[in-house]
Amino acid sequence: QVGVYMGKRDFVDHCEYVDPVDGVVLVDPELLKGKKGWTLSVSLSLSSLVYIMLSCTFRYGRDDMDVLGVAFRRDIYLSTRQVYPPLQDRNTHTKMQERLLRKLGVNAYPFFFEFPDNLPCSVGLQPAPSDIGKYCAVDFEVKAFCAENQDDKIHRRSSVRLTIRKVQYAPEQSGPPPKAETTREFLMSDKPLHVEVSLEKETYYHGEPINVHVNINNRSNKTVKSIVVSVEQIANVVLYSNDKYVKSVATEEIDDHVPPGTSLKKVFTVLPLLANNRERRGLVLDGKLKHEDTNLASSSIVREGVLKEILGILVAYRVVVKMQAGG
Repeated sequence: QVGVYMGKRDFVDHCEYVDPVDGVVLVDPELLKGKKGWTLSVSLSLSSLVYIMLSCTFRYGRDDMDVLGVAFRRDIYLSTRQVYPPLQDRNTHTKMQERLLRKLGVNAYPFFFEFPDNLPCSVGLQPAPSDIGKYCAVDFEVKAFCAENQDDKIHRRSSVRLTIRKVQYAPEQSGPPPKAETTREFLMSDKPLHVEVSLEKETYYHGEPINVHVNINNRSNKTVKSIVVSVEQIANVVLYSNDKYVKSVATEEIDDHVPPGTSLKKVFTVLPLLANNRERRGLVLDGKLKHEDTNLASSSIVREGVLKEILGILVAYRVVVKMQAGG
């Protein structure tokens, strides 16, 4: 029996650095003698070795689908280390590893990985209610397996897998509040329509309402009506097709009229939530573990010098104000 023990399953990308992946592999001493184990058992011959692998995979179709023998998945990153017999390539252990080693005993062997600078975060496209199987997503996985060589084919009965997530938090220091304005001139109207839109801050967290300040100065001869404020998610699938998807995740609409020569100042409140968009196929969500709930994907923060083409799915949000002018 081979088991993987880790202190956490979420690893944070701080932009300057990424939390390392550390843990312990426990090998059953009975198996080291060639005896058969029980659940998730692995029979080790004298030439068998135990490896640990960290992988990042971009999946854009079910595993059982393929075209001309090519599966709908791409391995973005693979790193494999031998943990038994230990190679002693790292003499220092993290505090979490030291606690696990004391608890699990002499048959526990530590492992340690560092993320490269250019890996994407764990995200995925929301499937339709009728879809089955794994959906389009960026997945991270830690896998322990037994083989005579690390390049041998990994069999399900001789391996154990653990899904992890790479997440990204907003920077502590936020920029200035966003603001945009536009002026529209109309035929047969001497004066224009001026619209100004602003937010109270640049960064919003999941579940936090967004107050949108709209200032309309209508000096034209048109009547403004049907004002709609929405939050749109912009997703760029840059790894294989550079497709771009724009979907509204929150909308607020009023029937107020702004006659010619008048103005309107109003605060609209919109709340983007996954709970209100469960049936919408193709929205980008943060990665999830097993059947745990998740939320709308966080905005992607790309550090300088990193190729965007390898980042899988890039996510951004924008506030859009639309209105009709006529009369």
